[in-house]
Parts: sequence; C-alpha cells; structure tokens
Amino acid sequence: MAHQQTTAASAMPSGRRGQEQTPRKRLRASDVIRKLSQILGELLITGGVVLLLFVGWQLWWTNVEADAKQTEAIQNFAQQLTGPVTPAESANPADYGDPVVGTAPDNGETIGIMYIPRFGADYTRPIIEGTGADVLDTLGLGHYGSTSMPGAVGNFAVAGHRQTHGAVLDSIHTLVPGDKIYVQTADGYYTYVFRNNQIVLPNRTDVLLPVPTQPGVAPEERILTMTSCNPRFGSQERIIAYSVMEGWQPASAGPPSDIAAQVAQAQGKG
Repeated sequence: MAHQQTTAASAMPSGRRGQEQTPRKRLRASDVIRKLSQILGELLITGGVVLLLFVGWQLWWTNVEADAKQTEAIQNFAQQLTGPVTPAESANPADYGDPVVGTAPDNGETIGIMYIPRFGADYTRPIIEGTGADVLDTLGLGHYGSTSMPGAVGNFAVAGHRQTHGAVLDSIHTLVPGDKIYVQTADGYYTYVFRNNQIVLPNRTDVLLPVPTQPGVAPEERILTMTSCNPRFGSQERIIAYSVMEGWQPASAGPPSDIAAQVAQAQGKG
C-alpha cells in the first residue's frame, strides 16, 4: 500500500510538469508567429518604400536628367545656326520654292529643334538621329532613320517618351487639327499643320511608311509623324500624330513669328 501511494505521489509532479509546459509551448509558438508577422510587415513596408522611390525616379528624376541633356543639346546646336532671330517684316509670306532637305547625321547627333505652341510657350525640344534608348532616354525626340528628313516628300517620323525621360510627347493627345508644329534645322524652318491622330498596337510599323499605313503607295505630301506610348502611364498601345507641311522659309528669312521668342532664347539672344 505504501509502495502504491509512493508511486502515485511520484507520478503527480510529472503530470503537473506536462500541464505546466503546454502554456509555455503555446507561448513560444505565438511569439514565433508574432515575430514572423513583424518581419513580414517590415518587408512589405520596405518594399513599398522602394517601389515609391522607383516611381519617383521614373516620373521625376529621369525628367530632370533628360531636361538637362536636352538643354545642352539645344545650346550646342544653336551655336552653329546663322540668320536673324526676328521674323521678316513683310506681311506677305515670300515663296521660297521647294524646301531644302538636309542629310541625316550620325546616330546621336542633332538634326534640329521642334517647337509646338500647343504644348506651351516654352516647348523647345531637340530632334536627335536614332530611336535607341541612348537617344530616347536622355536626348528627347528621336528620328527614325528609315524615314525622310524634314521638308522631304514622304514621311519624316520621330518618337518620344510620354511620361518619363523628359516626357517630350506627354501632351500629344491635346493636339487639335490646325495646330502648327515647327521644325528648325540649320537650313531653315519647316511649318507642319496637325491633321489627325491614331491609336495602334506596338507592332504597327506601317505608320512609318512614306505614306503611313499604305504600303507601296508613292508619297506626294510632306508628312510629319510623331509616335509615343499610349495610354499616358502605359505602353500597351501607340498614339500616332500626323501632320502635313504647310510651308518653309530659309534661315536667312528669320523664324516664323509664332516661335521668334523661343528661337531667340534657344540661341541665347532672347
């Protein structure tokens, strides 16, 4: 009997120890879960901060860098320009004959400057040969090398970013028929008039044909085609803006009055 009591008594502490350990084990498990939750939360916060910084870099800092590069390109190009920076005094525009058509420079070199009053009184952007990332991500409007030069019969086509890297064509959707687009080269000024826009898929390279979207057709007009991503914060499509040349004037005649102030400023004479 005494032996049985001793055995029962000795067994009791063991059972109590088991009962005491269960809450501790549960406590340790809850601590682990809480710790993992904290770590996950911190990772999510860190990921969110990194994402915000990336978006800020894309939408703000790339524009700052690109604007600086574009300003430098315009200044370097403007140093080579000749002719007055004030418009001709005659109210009747002169007939200067067929426009002079220049030769495309090497990739990365400046063709000219584009002015679009619809985009603001300070819209002055360089046109650079090439459409690779080395051009579009820093220097602004890139000329498709397979297309014509300014003033030529056919299709003079350029590309530009819409929301990043200078956002040179951010307002392309605001153009309305009749808007003037001016292209300045070392030879003179080419005035294009906006006609219409078109939304296409990215694989529609036929917009770059001499007569856009019409294979095999011989061109008769002098066309300016501008291409950019669509929608503004996406790239699922492309927005295409078509303009037709209205006239031209040599550098010796001075700039069109609409852009005279911008031309003077670009050449450091404003």
